[in-house]
Amino acid sequence: MNVFLDSSVLLAACGSAAGASRAVIEMAARQRWQLLSSAYVIAEAEANLAALPAGGADNRARIRDMLQKVPDVLSFEWPAVFAPARDRPILFTTSAWAEVLLTLDRRDFADLLGKSFYGLAILRPGEFLQRERAAGRLVPE
Repeated sequence: MNVFLDSSVLLAACGSAAGASRAVIEMAARQRWQLLSSAYVIAEAEANLAALPAGGADNRARIRDMLQKVPDVLSFEWPAVFAPARDRPILFTTSAWAEVLLTLDRRDFADLLGKSFYGLAILRPGEFLQRERAAGRLVPE
């Protein structure tokens, strides 16, 4: 399954060894999830690394190496009616490359969290893990 990680998830995973964001990244290989991101998202995460607690930036290289970088998509072929948001490219890029978008961004994705956009699931990392567990799709350690 292709799982697209928003910058908020990347930052949370860099900033804390605990939590669902890091768990998704740590479990990816075993679960056969392809972790995707794009230049737009990675640049946004890099710009906010200084806000992380001490040591958070140290995790950046390892986490970044686990990501498959996909091209950004700036336009969308189907109607997409929602308020202008700087994260619209994230939604369009994810729709082109993945089955699920993981985000912690309640500001730009508030109306879409827990829902779908043309079949694309938009979830918080914890919700994603709960969904996969409930469906019996998590491979045990």
